[in-house]
Amino acid sequence: MVKKSDISQRRAVALAEGGVGYAAKRNELIRVAATLFKDHGYRATTLNDIAQAAGMDRATVYYYVGSKEELLREAVQNLMGQNVSEVEKLVRADVSPQEKLESIIRLLILSYDKNYPHAYVYIQQKMQRVADATSSWAKEMAKQTHRIEIAVESIIREGMKSGVFRDDVPVKLTAYAIFGAVNWTHRWYVPGGRNSPEEIVDAFSKIMLQGLVSRKETRFKAKAGAKKPARMGSAALTA
Repeated sequence: MVKKSDISQRRAVALAEGGVGYAAKRNELIRVAATLFKDHGYRATTLNDIAQAAGMDRATVYYYVGSKEELLREAVQNLMGQNVSEVEKLVRADVSPQEKLESIIRLLILSYDKNYPHAYVYIQQKMQRVADATSSWAKEMAKQTHRIEIAVESIIREGMKSGVFRDDVPVKLTAYAIFGAVNWTHRWYVPGGRNSPEEIVDAFSKIMLQGLVSRKETRFKAKAGAKKPARMGSAALTA
């Protein structure tokens, strides 16, 4: 029987060497684990479940990862970093607040679809608090989540200050409403299902942004877009 410490040493060597075959198998194991976490929950899923679904024994799983939490970390940490970077770029973009918020909604929904089910695993574990909140990884993930929240709140304030967004609703509640709708898709979205990511983006943007646009802005656009009455020709006048 191979000792766990021996497997750990072999895993460390394999990770350091970075072999293509090893990396592919490890990524597949992470994908399998993420699917099980999504379908059954992180707490309810065991390493034995993951090993069985991946077609290997538990000892072999340790050759690729050291723990179930490592599988969770690997499934979500790179994705979060990418989303934070893109959201913060949008804050600095030279476009209107409406365009910024719609772009963020699009970014998150398309990211959830492209990285299914990995992204939803993080959302679920965050809601259920399955990871040790005192761990360095959990603290880093909390910081990244907070950076996205700060970015969205800053865009909402920008819109309110410029008069584009209504200012009779609290900024944080507005941000919570947006995140609540976008993140709740983890309960019902499945790639290839009834609604495409683009349809979800379109519907969410209409519901959220039209409710957020100030009445003054709505009246201005309605007035600017109103068509002048068409002139009636002589034939119409004599008909």
